[in-house]
Amino acid sequence: MGYVTAVPHPRSEAAGPARSGRRSLGVALFCGALGAAVALLSTRQSWSEGTASVAGGAFPLTARGSDVTGVPAALAIVGLAALVAVFAVRRSGRLLVSALLALSGAGTVAAALIGLNDSSALDEKAAQASGDTSATVDALSHTAWPYVAAVGGGLILLAGLLALRYGRLWPAMSGRYERDGTPRPRKAKPVDPDRPEDLWKALDRGEDPTGT
Repeated sequence: MGYVTAVPHPRSEAAGPARSGRRSLGVALFCGALGAAVALLSTRQSWSEGTASVAGGAFPLTARGSDVTGVPAALAIVGLAALVAVFAVRRSGRLLVSALLALSGAGTVAAALIGLNDSSALDEKAAQASGDTSATVDALSHTAWPYVAAVGGGLILLAGLLALRYGRLWPAMSGRYERDGTPRPRKAKPVDPDRPEDLWKALDRGEDPTGT
């Protein structure tokens, strides 16, 4: 008795990459947009707190993320722009933009973690509050917002890695061109037999204006 070998259908083979492309596209868009929003929001929150000695008393001080470092916010904007640009380019251009997206996320994570232990912003405020340029902040403490900014950067990084891996399966923004790069032919306007100029234009195009 012979055995029949099942031959995979071409459509089923093509459906796998298509599903992976759609799934990765949705995850990348969600992670990239959410990560940028989280990173930008985090930089507007209080990252560190402390006190300065003013007139024998303790003067409370706070420093927002944007006071500590402007790098996470700047890289989050770059990452958001790169996420949009991924769909406007093809082939090697898409690869480069995807790499920029991933680097923006990695840079956001690094800048947020470095800013976690940075007290220069509060030291500057302590010097201004006390009138002593050598004054430094006392009772320094940090909030959880730098970690939240790092999480936002991690989401941007994930979006970039997905773009590097699956970006070739994603659609492009332009719809005027076919996949081979050639413009789609435009439909010719119908010829009006009562307009002599339309008849002459049809003859110039090699068409039969009578439709026979």
